[in-house]
Amino acid sequence: MLSGINVMAQQKTGNTQGKVWSAQKANDWYKQHKWLSGANYIPANAINQLEMWQADTFDPATIDKELGWAQGIGFNTLRVFLHSLAYKQDPAGFKKRINQFLTIADKHHIQPLFVFLDDCWNPVAQVGKQPEPKTGVHNSGWLQDPGDPAYKDPAKIAELEIYVKDILRTFGHDKRILMWDLFNEAGNSNKKETSLPLLTKVFQWARVANPDQPVSSGVWDWSFERINQFIISNSDVITYHDYSPVDDHRKVVQILKSFGKPLICTEYMARTHNSRFETVMPMLKKENVGAINWGFVAGKTNTMYSWEKPMPDGSEPEEWFHDIFRKDGTPYRQKEVDLIRQLNGISK
Repeated sequence: MLSGINVMAQQKTGNTQGKVWSAQKANDWYKQHKWLSGANYIPANAINQLEMWQADTFDPATIDKELGWAQGIGFNTLRVFLHSLAYKQDPAGFKKRINQFLTIADKHHIQPLFVFLDDCWNPVAQVGKQPEPKTGVHNSGWLQDPGDPAYKDPAKIAELEIYVKDILRTFGHDKRILMWDLFNEAGNSNKKETSLPLLTKVFQWARVANPDQPVSSGVWDWSFERINQFIISNSDVITYHDYSPVDDHRKVVQILKSFGKPLICTEYMARTHNSRFETVMPMLKKENVGAINWGFVAGKTNTMYSWEKPMPDGSEPEEWFHDIFRKDGTPYRQKEVDLIRQLNGISK
């Protein structure tokens, strides 16, 4: 399972402009933060990234309310997906809304990390009104960015370069931002190594923009040897996804620690896969690995339902797949919230 990582991958390649952070610089940065814990966040009333960020549906009041719940359980970071079409539609307005989001997050003592590109779920995105959720279907409206076949289109890639560089130059010195996740699950949706050229480019653009914050992309599929080697070589801190039970997850941590850089797990926690708060989160804290689970408030993304088992009648599954809170802010499982608060040093 772990053969996809070559120990030589920690050597800097010639594929980036600028400098990859040294292990010393990365570890010094990491020591400046409390143990990082949080969730992948989208408001309950947004089905996807466009519904979150477009002017007509951007909802600061809901974000403020829900980030208050995150603060209440001690979360100090949230992983938040952007989308290039929201920028293309209205660059100035999009940046204004990012600034609004950061103001709200800072009020709640949360330092988010932003995600640029994404190879997961629906391949074609359109601005404007977004579709309604498909009943009982996990993430039915989530959008790839730039999508397929757009990820091979030179004109689209030129637009992405403008977008990524502009956002990084605008917010690259903003202390309210933890870091940048340049590409979510590169190679997913059966793209595999065909995503490597775009992955390479987005790291090049980031090095040209040269933000103060670290940049990374998550290792997520151990069979993608070339993609994984590139990611490990070019990330300032190492991020990864793991939805396996705790013993298998611990082995991944042990392997990735061999590269000598800080580790942040940017996706975990799928209850029916036996990746659970009560087992995985304490292990991550013990290992000093940042812990960012998938799902926060159950809403239009339908991530209480599993990838494998849609529920066409829309009934609540016997056990939620992801998510921590119901729409009214009550916990799905109080014992999980109590544990998260305890691990984050929040007294009752």
